[in-house]
Amino acid sequence: MNHDEKNQNPKTPTITLRKFTLSDVDAFMSWAADPRVTRFQRRDPYSDPADALAYITTHILPHPWYRAICIDNTPVGSISVKPAPGEDRHRASIGYRLAYDYWGKGIATEALKLTIKAAFEELDHLERLEAIADVDNPASQRVLEKAGFKEEGILRKYVRLKGETRDMVMFSFLLSDAV
Repeated sequence: MNHDEKNQNPKTPTITLRKFTLSDVDAFMSWAADPRVTRFQRRDPYSDPADALAYITTHILPHPWYRAICIDNTPVGSISVKPAPGEDRHRASIGYRLAYDYWGKGIATEALKLTIKAAFEELDHLERLEAIADVDNPASQRVLEKAGFKEEGILRKYVRLKGETRDMVMFSFLLSDAV
């Protein structure tokens, strides 16, 4: 699966999605070590590139659909689609993160749009993409809405983040929304 998509929005730089390689560890650290980026993630920021390399090796590379969000082939973030198992394979969860220097430029929205297209093309039986955003993360909620996701409601005390149980906003994008 070598899916290399490009955006067509003239307001943003050319964005591509590609698989990660081990040589991406330094770029990965640019967001994985930043507490502003990891604030709404389950894990704390990385401080050691060796730990980031281990994460790329054990989690990202074997993942069924995990891509680097690139500008000029340099990763500035990541996006993943995780299909549900078994009878629920018609749905998949999506998550993304972007280096702080690239926030507010439309890059996450364009990467999400590219991912929606690729996920529905590449993943058999997929009918629904879903994403959750922390109730205190309106920027991520806006990214999802701009990419065409629909808000479904609040999931109360849904995710445990850094020792605290958090409310999340559930969003979805259906295959029928793409027509």
